[in-house]
Amino acid sequence: MFGFGMPEMIIILVIVMVVFGAGRLPEIGGAVGKSIRNFKKASEGKDEIEIKPKES
Repeated sequence: MFGFGMPEMIIILVIVMVVFGAGRLPEIGGAVGKSIRNFKKASEGKDEIEIKPKES
């Protein structure tokens, strides 16, 4: 995937953990997943995009 090997992926993960902290990683992963899902829906031509307010 994009020419990234395991050592590069580990270095990126360590940098992300230092910047955001280990507690926020699930939040970031969820946001990235939703973004990718919405991008795929938009590129397929579907007009519906799910937008929900953040629950506290």
